[in-house]
Amino acid sequence: MNHEPVKHGFYVHAITHEAAGIASFEFRPNAGSVAPPIAGAHIDVVLPNGLTRQYSLINAAGETGGYRVAVKRDARSRGGSQFMHEALRVGTPLTVSAPRNNFPLREDARHSAFVAGGIGITPIVSMIERLVALGQSWELVYAVRSRRDAAFLDRLTAGRGRAHVHVDDEVGGAFGVGAHVQNLPANADVYCCGPAPMLDAFLEATAERDQTRVHVERFAAAPLEPRRGTFVVELARSKMSVTVADGESILAALRNAGISAVSSCEEGVCGTCETAVLDGRPDHRDSVLSATERSANASMMICCSGSATERLVLDL
Repeated sequence: MNHEPVKHGFYVHAITHEAAGIASFEFRPNAGSVAPPIAGAHIDVVLPNGLTRQYSLINAAGETGGYRVAVKRDARSRGGSQFMHEALRVGTPLTVSAPRNNFPLREDARHSAFVAGGIGITPIVSMIERLVALGQSWELVYAVRSRRDAAFLDRLTAGRGRAHVHVDDEVGGAFGVGAHVQNLPANADVYCCGPAPMLDAFLEATAERDQTRVHVERFAAAPLEPRRGTFVVELARSKMSVTVADGESILAALRNAGISAVSSCEEGVCGTCETAVLDGRPDHRDSVLSATERSANASMMICCSGSATERLVLDL
């Protein structure tokens, strides 16, 4: 935890149009091989403009020559998706991390049920292909506003599963996540990736399920009330104490004190800044740790989470 992912020199090998506003990018290493892609994993992409963004891998099974991601151009982009679509060209050099997985697939599940909204299909497509290869049971609802927004339909092969595409403008309305989830088998592992309203409805509908079988992936942090109150962070290895001010993040407080800490998204969705907790009780505000992991209080994301106690001891 809190170790910087190994990064390597890559270049853009191919760019492919996948759907309206969605392009896939294949990155290959300048030398050597890459760590094998894992279903549900993502990589950090350090763009030539200095931005670092996280993108889910869409590699097909057995595809190990490089990494492939798909990016939807966002009109409200903070600079990542817009730069990817406008500035990247075949041959552009960039830096890519080794894969990390905050959205793991439970391969031995009796049945896996997926809900994807729009670009949320990206981590799920390789998960489904993995289940097909294993001969496992699965189903998918892939919700899009129009059919031109749907990517990777050719890869959603049948196997022992069933894929349904819900097109809003063809059926006259948005997909009803809550009603769908309530009808899923109680022993199914359920997954969701998509826009915030879909995720919120999914989590509400799955609140009474076994939470070890509920899996979500967020592309952006869930909105939270500002954190209130000051507390002290003790750094066990550095033998230092830092006061975190009202509304300030631990990460910002460390930086202000001249202490370097690894981070990436800085909003609790990528897991890069995960840090071991030695004492105290964190106020978890990330979108990475499961409910079980949060209750264990063994680690936390210092970019967004605070402390529920006046003192917090971290393994830094």
